[in-house]
Amino acid sequence: MSQYLIPFNKPYCSGKELEYIREAIQDGKISGDGAFTRKCTELFTSRYGFKKVLLTTSCTDALEMASLLIGIKTGDEVIMPSYTFVSTANPFVLRGATIKFIDSRPDHPNLNEMLIEELITDRTKAIVPVHYAGVGCDMNEIKRIATKHRLFVVEDAAQCVDSYYDGMPLGSLGDIGAFSFHETKNVICGEGGMITVNNPDFAERAEVIREKGTNRSKFFRGEVDKYGWVDIGSSFLPSEIIAAFLWAQLENLKDIQEKRLSHWNNYNEKLKNWAIKNEISLPMIPSYSANNAHMFYIVCKDLSVRTNIINHLKEDQINAVFHYLSLHKSPFCKDQYKNINLPESDKFTDCLLRLPMYYDLDTERVINQLLKFKI
Repeated sequence: MSQYLIPFNKPYCSGKELEYIREAIQDGKISGDGAFTRKCTELFTSRYGFKKVLLTTSCTDALEMASLLIGIKTGDEVIMPSYTFVSTANPFVLRGATIKFIDSRPDHPNLNEMLIEELITDRTKAIVPVHYAGVGCDMNEIKRIATKHRLFVVEDAAQCVDSYYDGMPLGSLGDIGAFSFHETKNVICGEGGMITVNNPDFAERAEVIREKGTNRSKFFRGEVDKYGWVDIGSSFLPSEIIAAFLWAQLENLKDIQEKRLSHWNNYNEKLKNWAIKNEISLPMIPSYSANNAHMFYIVCKDLSVRTNIINHLKEDQINAVFHYLSLHKSPFCKDQYKNINLPESDKFTDCLLRLPMYYDLDTERVINQLLKFKI
């Protein structure tokens, strides 16, 4: 039970989760790739046009699959923002890559696409854009650069369910996309994820890698008479219990999105004047991107203001939280990257504050408490 009357996040439940989990158990198929997994993947395929969809145990695992699929090896370099979660970097570091951290845009935590080319060397293998808060990076420019330099693009679309770039679903624009269904996301299953394989060269191998390096998926489709070990891989397949929970969420996707967008718009409208008076920035949505209301954040003028706002909200039992610490300054990386300067990433590390966002949120209480705050 949260100590706050208004926590930062509260997992949404449709009311059908336990019913579907019970159904999966009664069907006698709970190990994965059963009826509920098919329902989920078919929805994502039909609704968003993803070429190949595979559920995974997490977004981290989806990115690990991506690292294997594009053939990351020791000595390769991968470009990604420093202002992101460690899961964006770990899958590539585990395969021996060197991360080339890029700064954020001045107006948004997404990577600054104008800085990409200066980081490219003959060892660069991929660009990993992270669509922060479900808001798309400038994918046309990123894909132009990737095509010019023959690089792979792996979209970290962890926060991007039901969000678009120029009318195209995020996660469909790169060679591979990776999504999260962690309990803080718009649709959830506790822990879970999904890989979207848009490059047809990777479609068959993705199934193999996901199934421990075997061609088991082909066997169950009747395409081979037995299955065996044919490649490297791991166990990235979630159980039917997880898929059953997720399906109960996906059935209510339209309602979830409408409610979250209502909260987001209420924050944005009623905090505009307050933000101007207190030198605070509200989220910027570029013209090419949709807004899936994954998150509503504010950017304060400095760390002390953010700290004061956090404490001010706590007085009314409201939990607002900061977000990522720049990876290039993390204990794991700081010695290797001590000579790089990423001022925009550091600005968001110190100044960005996420407001509560969940289905049955009382935004009015949060707004009213914020309006009482003055620098």
